[in-house]
Amino acid sequence: MTYNAYAKVNIFLKIVGKRGNYHELLSRFVLVKNLYDELEFKEKQSSDEFELVGEFGCELKQNTIYKAYSSTCRAGYEKELKEFFKHRSLHVKKNIPSFAGLGGGSSDAATFLHMINKEANLNIGHEELASIGLEVGADVPFFIYGFSSANVSGIGEVVREFKEAPLHVEIMTPDINCDTGAVFKSFRENYKIDVDLAKKMAKMTSLELLSSYSDTALNDLLEASLRVYPELEKFRKKDWFFSGSGSSFFKLN
Repeated sequence: MTYNAYAKVNIFLKIVGKRGNYHELLSRFVLVKNLYDELEFKEKQSSDEFELVGEFGCELKQNTIYKAYSSTCRAGYEKELKEFFKHRSLHVKKNIPSFAGLGGGSSDAATFLHMINKEANLNIGHEELASIGLEVGADVPFFIYGFSSANVSGIGEVVREFKEAPLHVEIMTPDINCDTGAVFKSFRENYKIDVDLAKKMAKMTSLELLSSYSDTALNDLLEASLRVYPELEKFRKKDWFFSGSGSSFFKLN
C-alpha cells in the first residue's frame, strides 16, 4: 500500500516571540493535495537495521524519516520497530522539492509515523504521535493531525483546526535552497514582531487573508529571505505568495 505525504503552504506566517533557541510563531498551514511524496514498505534487500530507499539530499541519520524512526524507538517502541524492519524497507518517491518551504521532510516523517503505527500495530494515540514527531521537527505535528487547514502556534506543537472551504493552489519553486536558520537570523536582526496583527490574521479565512494583505505583510520571512537571497525578487509576481522560509511561491488556482 502506498501512502501520500502531502505538501503544505503557509497562508500567513508571523513571528510572535522566542523560546530559548526557537522562534515562536502563529501561522495558517494548509495542505496541498495535488503535491505529495509517496511512501511504501517493501521487502528488505540489505542487512541494515533501517533500510531507507529514495533520492535524498542528506545522509541517513540527517533524514527526517530516520529521525522519526529513532524518536519512536526512544519513546519505548524499539523492540517492535526492530522486529518490524527485519524484513521490510521503506521506499520513498520524492515529488516535493526540498528546502522549499513546503514541509516535505516533515510530511514524510509524519506519514512514516502513521504508517508504522498502523502496520506494526503500535496503537499510539495522536497526542503521543505528535509529541514524537515534534522531536523531529516543528512542522511534523501539523501533518500528524492531518487537518486540511489549521492555525499552528508555539514552536509548532499547538495545532488547532481552522474549518474553511478547501483551497486549490498552484506552486512555483525556484531553484534556490533557502537555509531556514539564515532566514530566521535575518528576521531577528532586522525586523520587529507584531503580535496583534498575528492574532487578527488567525481569525480570518485564508481567502480573506490572501485578498486583504500583501505578500510581505502575510509572511514575516519574505523580506528576511530577500535579504539573504536577493535573487528571489525576480520570482515575485502579482497574486503570488511566499510559503514558510522559502523558496516556494503559491497562488490560488
